Amino acid sequence: MQRRQLRSVTGNRPAGTLRSLLFLCASVCAWYAGYLLAEFIPDTSLSSVAYRIQSISKRPILKAPVPQRQKCDHWAPCPPNTYAYRLLSGGVRDKYAKICFEDELLIGEKTGNVGRGINVAIVNYTTGKVIATQYFDTYEDDNSGAMTRFIRGAPVKSLLFMVTHNDGSARLKEDAKKAIEELGSKEIRTMRFRSSWVFLTAKGFELPAGIQREKINHSDHANNRYMGWPAEIQIEGCIPKEPS
Repeated sequence: MQRRQLRSVTGNRPAGTLRSLLFLCASVCAWYAGYLLAEFIPDTSLSSVAYRIQSISKRPILKAPVPQRQKCDHWAPCPPNTYAYRLLSGGVRDKYAKICFEDELLIGEKTGNVGRGINVAIVNYTTGKVIATQYFDTYEDDNSGAMTRFIRGAPVKSLLFMVTHNDGSARLKEDAKKAIEELGSKEIRTMRFRSSWVFLTAKGFELPAGIQREKINHSDHANNRYMGWPAEIQIEGCIPKEPS
């Protein structure tokens, strides 16, 4: 019996010795790792570290600047000594035409002076001030004569802006077409039922060649944006002012 107990005790010694060696190695490794960590980390107090963390949270957040709005909602500003303009034809009945000049809405829903037919605005080129605005219903009423007199009555050195809303062709007669054609329009005779049309011209002087002056979009049942109406069209740009 004593021999068996002695063997049991003797048999457990190698396992206990191995555990002691493993524990000693782990302790040495932990001490060495701590030593290396202390060597590589700079001697900085905990309060200094906390202060740095707080200062990071207090730094201002950089934000992209809000894009500055340009005259007549242009994407980019016009050069100095130029007039900004934007013409937008009307679309379906409640998509009203607009004429903007130097960030002033000359014709539009907000100004309450837009209507079915052809909308016209006349501006003094020298001063940049609006002279007159008027819309002419050339769909249902016979207003070609009145529009012809209005256009031809514009003073010399005037800018004329024209946009359609709903329809401007049904009762547009030859006298009005001729008056607009004399001002340089290339599309007035191609206008059809519900065509979207915008036109910029000058009376008494020539506009620079690079300025977009006219655009038209015909009604096409296969491609219309709205039921029975084509999409709105627009032109925009910058007109050089008169040299002083």
